[in-house]
Amino acid sequence: MSKKKVLIVTQEMNPYTDIASEIAEISRQLPQYIQENGMEIRILMPRFGAINERRHRLHEVVRLSGMNIIVDDDDFPLIIKVASLQEAKMQVYFLDNEDFFKRRGLFHDDKGNPFEDNTDRTVFFCKGVLETVRKFGWAPDIIHCHGWMTSLIPMYLKTAYTNEPIFQGSKVIYSVYKETEEKSFDKEDFLAKAGINSISENEMKAYAGEDGVTLHEGAIAFSDGVVMGSEEVEAQVREKLDSADKPLLPYNREGEFFAEYMDFYNALMAEEVEH
Repeated sequence: MSKKKVLIVTQEMNPYTDIASEIAEISRQLPQYIQENGMEIRILMPRFGAINERRHRLHEVVRLSGMNIIVDDDDFPLIIKVASLQEAKMQVYFLDNEDFFKRRGLFHDDKGNPFEDNTDRTVFFCKGVLETVRKFGWAPDIIHCHGWMTSLIPMYLKTAYTNEPIFQGSKVIYSVYKETEEKSFDKEDFLAKAGINSISENEMKAYAGEDGVTLHEGAIAFSDGVVMGSEEVEAQVREKLDSADKPLLPYNREGEFFAEYMDFYNALMAEEVEH
């Protein structure tokens, strides 16, 4: 029997982003665990300027590079790079573009202000991930998204990419973490840029609350399962989780908790088989 395939999409990962965050830690440990327990994995993340290419031995994957991703009617070249975590026997793929990811900061400038183009960077990354997987020719059984910068992927999969053969058997999971930059997003700007021609205005509503952009709530609405990545999240996100009526893996950082992720994946895949 062939191995089940799990795609990990994350905005941060140790040791590359070199910051202390729940997302970076989980994104490093989880794929190694599931690989060691019989699943095939691939990892995609942004190639931020803070990532030292020489130290981590990144190199371009020419056969995957060369695509253009449209953001707000402009074309931006997508470069794919790869590095190996030798101790874990894992490869990590990086999505790169000089306009969006050359700067040193991940999401903020040196004064702590969110980058004005974080919306564009999010749209570019989420679209780029799905186009890269198409180019892989590698059909994931599970797509597990970590962090607000991945929040558009569940919606794209269930709308613009719903008939894409490579994703026909995929279940998408979104891990909800406390961190988000949505308060710095302009709602009208975000909705205009995040949309794709085949996505209706009604489908985009999940990402637009009365007070602004709602990244977590939108991702929850379009996911097949949700993971509590942080112990505490904002009240409105908690309310969305409680009302979503879909599989939820509660927060846990004790004992062999990664085994619970495996069980969660298997339960979602079994659900697909039953249908």
